[in-house]
Amino acid sequence: MTESGKISIAGKSRGQITRRRFMTGAGATALSFAVIKPKLVRGTEANSKVDLGLIGCGGRGTWIAELFAQHGGYNVVAVADYFQDRVDGCGGKLGVDNEHRYTGIFGYRKLLEKVDAVAIESPPYFHPQQAADAVDAGCHVYVAKPIAVDAPGCLSIGDSGKKAAAKKLCFLVDFQTRADKFYIEALKRVHDGALGEFTFGESTYHANCPFKRMYKSWQEGPEDSENRLRAWGLDKILSGDIITEQNIHTLDVMSWIMDEEPLWAVGTGGRTVRPVGTCWDHFAILFEYPNNVGITFSSRQIDGHGTQPEGIRNRMFGSKGVLETQYGGQVIIRGENFYRGGRSPGIYKEGAVANIATFHKDITDKNYDNPTVAPSVRSNLITILGRTAAYERRKVTWKEIINSKKKLDANLKGLKA
Repeated sequence: MTESGKISIAGKSRGQITRRRFMTGAGATALSFAVIKPKLVRGTEANSKVDLGLIGCGGRGTWIAELFAQHGGYNVVAVADYFQDRVDGCGGKLGVDNEHRYTGIFGYRKLLEKVDAVAIESPPYFHPQQAADAVDAGCHVYVAKPIAVDAPGCLSIGDSGKKAAAKKLCFLVDFQTRADKFYIEALKRVHDGALGEFTFGESTYHANCPFKRMYKSWQEGPEDSENRLRAWGLDKILSGDIITEQNIHTLDVMSWIMDEEPLWAVGTGGRTVRPVGTCWDHFAILFEYPNNVGITFSSRQIDGHGTQPEGIRNRMFGSKGVLETQYGGQVIIRGENFYRGGRSPGIYKEGAVANIATFHKDITDKNYDNPTVAPSVRSNLITILGRTAAYERRKVTWKEIINSKKKLDANLKGLKA
């Protein structure tokens, strides 16, 4: 809690915990934790399992935790969420005992004392601080996209990833497309020159609003911090707006294709149809990359009235061919270097399952390269570049974004710590 009564979790100076604070503040409990935790002497089946804690017990968080439990290499031993009903609902499904269900904004810090690894599935606003605290506590980190809602938060995640590697900890960001065999092979071929010289590209995310279930909480009073927290997907600070929270899927593929930073962006957008919340319901952006390559991006979370195509799609045109991708649909290269690719209709679950397996393998194999961090930071920053250009109706450069010190403040007054 700050002097003004605001709770902030994004700022580095606001209550970060360190390994030393764990050791000196928790007495004998922390000491026993320190002795037990180097149980990477994984010589038997029993101690080869990773004790996992979940931060964020909403629908996706509970679903992810169930996938961790189904993997067989994890024990889900603790859960944390601001709301009691959510930790009880999730904890009950997963068989987590009552004393290891933690509530409040900072309840997750108690969870960190009990686990080897943590899955962060809270609203994106909280990810940077929660990840930093987890690394400081000596935990492996699995974090949902997006990793942050502002540039300082993205860079904080980058720092946490590097710190994790230095401390021999694993840090994985969960993008389903980057675990899909058709995307992986197609992008390898693109980077090997299958398209020839890039000319221009398209990136789209057209869908209805995925957060209608949150309308009631918002309508009960957005001036109340608990209502905002329950309806976080409608709040542009807690979620990062739709371009960061949802559209990052297609912008990550764009970034993967280009494999470098954009130079600048211009754009527009607004909230025209959605009746509640502070997030926009559409964006239209132009990103320029080196060598005069432009990529147009558009998104909507409004009724398309049957127009096609919908979904998460990318196209890149080159001098020798065209790459087409669709999340859950066809991935193909047309032209001189044809690649038939294929479809992954189950990518949403299959990608998460693959990442959970990779996370476990990295932990047990002691592989601390953490290769998902840097590209995830870049993709997240790209969403902020586009969002800033659209919000401010001006040309915004990449250099401006990566040097930005501007932090979003959710001003969560009145919440219990």
